[in-house]
Amino acid sequence: MSFTKSAVLPVSPDEAFALITEPERLRRWQTVSATVDLRAGGSYRWTVTPGHVAEGTYREVEPGRRVVFGWGWDGNPDLPKDASTVTVTIEPAPEGSKVTLVHEGLTEDQAAQHAEGWNHYFERLERLAATGDAGNDEWAWAPENLTPVVAAWAALAVIQPVLRNLTPADRPKPTPCANFTAHELAEHLLASLVQLGGMAGANLSIPAEGSLEDKVSVLSGQAIDAWQGIDLEGTVPGAGGSDVPAMFLASILPLELLLHGWDLAQASGQELRVSDEVVGYVHDLTRGVIAQGRGSSFGNELTPSADADAVERFAAYAGRTPIHA
Repeated sequence: MSFTKSAVLPVSPDEAFALITEPERLRRWQTVSATVDLRAGGSYRWTVTPGHVAEGTYREVEPGRRVVFGWGWDGNPDLPKDASTVTVTIEPAPEGSKVTLVHEGLTEDQAAQHAEGWNHYFERLERLAATGDAGNDEWAWAPENLTPVVAAWAALAVIQPVLRNLTPADRPKPTPCANFTAHELAEHLLASLVQLGGMAGANLSIPAEGSLEDKVSVLSGQAIDAWQGIDLEGTVPGAGGSDVPAMFLASILPLELLLHGWDLAQASGQELRVSDEVVGYVHDLTRGVIAQGRGSSFGNELTPSADADAVERFAAYAGRTPIHA
């Protein structure tokens, strides 16, 4: 079976093509992370929502006009990589561009499931093209079946809008993370992601080009993917060569992303939208990490205000005070 979906976007065909192919654009409406080799024979890997990774091979690429790619899901034997085909065509329209997606090679159940997904994401695509902001995707920031890896993806999803909206004027502003300006904290986060990826065996480096959101998204995706392949019930080499429980180190990923995302949101006067379930999971997961780091990475536990939300209570546990408390 197949599924077809069309939308008219108030943008040029070239911009419409960019929205459906470029990682930075894809992260604004459809994915948390995207790796793309945009050429016939090149591959892609999209973390659409935490724990759900679409992957396939590009078969045809005509910039500004058409892209055809195989579609499947990592770890899904019923619809593996390249098991179905997605064709997206772009045509000039009086209002801008008409984008038509045809997804073929699906069973009846798969077509129904993918129809729900494509309808959801096309609505976000239309909103992004019309307003410049698709908004937070609840499918990404409030996932079910949380694990350290899934929580890290969710934390990345919720901090991406904050990172995207930081301005040069925010760089020297203080953050709730003691003695760190927003710029210094951003540099610290990038370095931490490189280090955390290295603990899982990945050789990472901070990208030389791109926005902060782009750099954090790329490094986070690489680090999280590396931890995806680690047995969290086992151990990994730690500093000095000693073995450390893998679960302990993996839990630092969602902690770093969520807490420093909140720090940067506070510094820049933004709201960090995150589900209570994700915050509660990360809070419980990282109690040992925070307790061990008190006096260095974390301050003493503070008493949150009576009206504090879940993330503010978590920050208080880590020794943080809101900027405008």
